[in-house]
Amino acid sequence: MFENLSAEMLARVQFAFTISFHIIFPAFSIGLASYLAVLNALWLKTDDETYLTLFNYWKKIFAVAFGMGVVSGIVMSYQFGTNWSVFADKTGPILGPLMAYEVLSAFFLEAGFLGIMLFGRERVGNGLHMFATAMVAFGTLMSATWILSVNSWMQTPAGYSINDIGQFVPEDWWLIVFNPSFPYRLVHMVLAAYLTTALVVGGVGALHILRNRKDAPARRMFSMAMWMLVLVAPIQIFAGDLHGLNTLEHQPAKVMAMEGHFESHPNGAPLILFGMPNAKEQRVDYAIEIPKLSSLILKHDLNAPLAGLDTIPKADHPPVAIVFWSFRVMVGLGFAMLGLGIWSLWRRFRGTLYEGAWLQRATIVMGPMGFVAVLAGWVTTEVGRQPFTVYGLLRTSDSLAPIAAPAVAASLTAFIIVYFFVFGAGTFYLLRMMNKPAGTAHLGLRDGPIRSAGITPVMQSNSDNQPKA
Repeated sequence: MFENLSAEMLARVQFAFTISFHIIFPAFSIGLASYLAVLNALWLKTDDETYLTLFNYWKKIFAVAFGMGVVSGIVMSYQFGTNWSVFADKTGPILGPLMAYEVLSAFFLEAGFLGIMLFGRERVGNGLHMFATAMVAFGTLMSATWILSVNSWMQTPAGYSINDIGQFVPEDWWLIVFNPSFPYRLVHMVLAAYLTTALVVGGVGALHILRNRKDAPARRMFSMAMWMLVLVAPIQIFAGDLHGLNTLEHQPAKVMAMEGHFESHPNGAPLILFGMPNAKEQRVDYAIEIPKLSSLILKHDLNAPLAGLDTIPKADHPPVAIVFWSFRVMVGLGFAMLGLGIWSLWRRFRGTLYEGAWLQRATIVMGPMGFVAVLAGWVTTEVGRQPFTVYGLLRTSDSLAPIAAPAVAASLTAFIIVYFFVFGAGTFYLLRMMNKPAGTAHLGLRDGPIRSAGITPVMQSNSDNQPKA
């Protein structure tokens, strides 16, 4: 199946495959951890049992998603040593400490308080339980912060020097961590995680409303999710625009690919809505475009000149077709989320948020679209950086370990089989849990931790010297 692909392409496909599985779980758990903290705080403040019911419902789903995210992420670290050892050697003095900070300051924080959040309310009291829940939410945000700092540095490297053996070494850690694209990337990703979670929560709520219009927990989660879409979707679109302007400044080739601008436009560039990028002929076939709108969006001037890929050596061009379409999928879904939020707001003001069926059906359809948008955005970011691993400094072809294509093909095949089996089963289990209404006693999970010792009942003796429990 992979006999015509090089070792480099196979290694890239393998990393893309594993990270695509991994990223959907952190994108969900980041938003869900914050949602759990809000639910718990609202229950403590209002004493409304509906919030407690929702908290107990979603915490079990969070536990499964969190575990799947941890397991799916471990594999990627090994690929740095097996497939990308040259990259690991050259960037290790900078990226190694950042990833260690993520484990020490974020993952340990999440793991340390997770057990208290899941099982500790009756043991530690509501105050400490709320603190633990907040720490889990904070830990997920910290984890995203460090990982996005790593990725952002690869996109816009800063604060480094190169030593005698070609390694990137730190000169200024503040510049490394807070590199030029980091703030924009962090905000964009965290908002994407919140929108992804809102769509899942809204979809689950809509499903149970269609089954029972008077289901109070379903109505509450649906209402909260729709408020999140109304508030966050326009902020995300604005943040995405700022991120795009930052990308234009630091990674112009990526924006050229996103826009499909093979040629420069000295008197205003059109916005190409759709078309078929033709890398061989360096043009977009069957283009549907709006004149000068791209210049207005990117330069805030209809007649502003925009450079095209014809100003960049062909060897440095990213794969235009992939970036062009993934960007449109991401943007299109972003506006669809905004539209769903506006629709729900109109129905809310009319007092019919829970009536009818089309809004709920549309929300169910949109339920998984946050994950699709996250994956599309990630493809745009990572494929648009090609042909570099460290933008402009280290080529992907120079980052590869000295490995043979058949070896990578064998491990890729194994990953495909195992991932689809393990994570397919896990995802199916998550969907089964979501299919049950809030308030269901177990959702397939125990209500307490599984003990490996101390479960034998204490034996006592009666007057006849016979043991009894």
